[in-house]
Amino acid sequence: MDRRTVLKGLAGAGGLALSGGLSAPAIAQGASARTLRFVPQANLANFDPIWGTQYVVRNAAAMVWDTLYGIDSSFQPQRQMVESEEVTDDGTTWTFKLRSGLKFHDGEPVLSKDVVASLNRWAVRDPMGLMIKANQQELTAVDDRTFKWVLKQPFPKLLFALGKNNAPVAFIMPERIAQTDPFKQISDYIGSGPLKFAKGEWVPGAKAVFEKFADYVPRQEKPSWLAGGKQVMVDRVEWVIMPDPATAAAALQNGEIDWWENPIADLVPVLKKNKNISVDIGDPLGNIGSFRMNFLYPPFNDVKARRAVMMALSQEDYMRAIVGDDNSLWKSLPSFFTPDTPLYTEVGGDILKGKRDLDAAKKLLAESGYSGQPVTCLVAQDQPITKAMGDVTADLLKKLGMNVDFVATDWGTVGARRAVKAPPGQGGWNMFHTWHAGADCVNPAPYTAIRATGDKAWFGWPTSPATEKEVTSWFEAKNIDEEKAAIGRLNTAAMDDVVYAPTGFFLGYTAWRKNVSGVAKGPVPLFWGVSKSA
Repeated sequence: MDRRTVLKGLAGAGGLALSGGLSAPAIAQGASARTLRFVPQANLANFDPIWGTQYVVRNAAAMVWDTLYGIDSSFQPQRQMVESEEVTDDGTTWTFKLRSGLKFHDGEPVLSKDVVASLNRWAVRDPMGLMIKANQQELTAVDDRTFKWVLKQPFPKLLFALGKNNAPVAFIMPERIAQTDPFKQISDYIGSGPLKFAKGEWVPGAKAVFEKFADYVPRQEKPSWLAGGKQVMVDRVEWVIMPDPATAAAALQNGEIDWWENPIADLVPVLKKNKNISVDIGDPLGNIGSFRMNFLYPPFNDVKARRAVMMALSQEDYMRAIVGDDNSLWKSLPSFFTPDTPLYTEVGGDILKGKRDLDAAKKLLAESGYSGQPVTCLVAQDQPITKAMGDVTADLLKKLGMNVDFVATDWGTVGARRAVKAPPGQGGWNMFHTWHAGADCVNPAPYTAIRATGDKAWFGWPTSPATEKEVTSWFEAKNIDEEKAAIGRLNTAAMDDVVYAPTGFFLGYTAWRKNVSGVAKGPVPLFWGVSKSA
């Protein structure tokens, strides 16, 4: 009996799955209508949205900390904590005024000095932040509610940078917390957003709790992604960590949890048969699978080795491992950009098209100088997406003749270890898998993973001057035709240098009990506007 059959059988057994030997957190039956129980995509092993970029951390942080602007579903920045902004005619001096009544969770007012400290910490870790920092003359607090940003040159996408939802997000923290070294984790979680983090109830690997912040003042506009009025309709949101999909499916069917962020496709037919459960695509913009290689050490410091992987990998193998046999849930992707969006291109993507050439890939790998040294692959087992891709990769690399050091671990450990620049045999790594939300890959502005600035780049630290040249060309484009031309050249350069290897495009489901209403589609689980009846 294969894995998929086992999972379907366990999940279909409902409560039997929980009593049949699978470990699960203890969950009270008959959950209060004022408490929303949610199974996130992974364990919240750490909680600093600037230090790291894991989506699970970003998703939790979006509840706890607010932003100056919020990107809506049309990819436009809207005022959030900001009441008004003014910019000089030459586009170099921005003056911002905060909304009145903004408070942190400890009751202290949100002041301009807090904003300045928060932006300074964020800018060190974010690609757009680094661009702004290099262009900055000063960022200063004018008074308690007003701050000023003076630039050397205009930066038209400044408001987008302040509101974008890809990590690191420009969350606003108290000055004392924001003064923490951006390369060290914070330990104080006083926020500015609609929910408070209950640090005393946090049990990594089991539970994280968020409580409604009574003094939060939502905007009056209709909510849209991270923009608009963030009205929290419940008293508590409890994240229940359930790495086993069959356990989560059974808990959802039994009413022990209310909302499961990302049920695996294998179990969706079982869930759809339950009259008390709603199932839908969580984010129509989907996700791009990622095979991320470390540019610092052999074998992937040589472009020939990276190209050998691209030449040999089958996106269909990766996608079917993630989503199963439903062809409507995936597409092959000879591109780094989100399908069916204005800038999507396949220019330069031929290496991912057509029949896979294992013999040519082996030859190219040999030309890179690879001589059998272990290749350390970090594979999170508690995250179905990464586990599925990791299994495919282990088989692929072995077929290429590589000596695979398969490190089966958890997603929290991957998140910490991938930041280590030490050699693979000394605590470092050669490759890991992740995925990028389609909303992050519509253009280069929010796209951390496409940047190739070496030591300042995202984990893997790719260096590709040709890619960075075209990122700059896109930022400087004067019209959509120039943008499209730059994206075509960028896609080509990133493919040639293999900034990372796209493993395909896929959609994911979300599922919730029908007594829960207000679940909205988007790249982030949106807890505002979600209510629950008894």
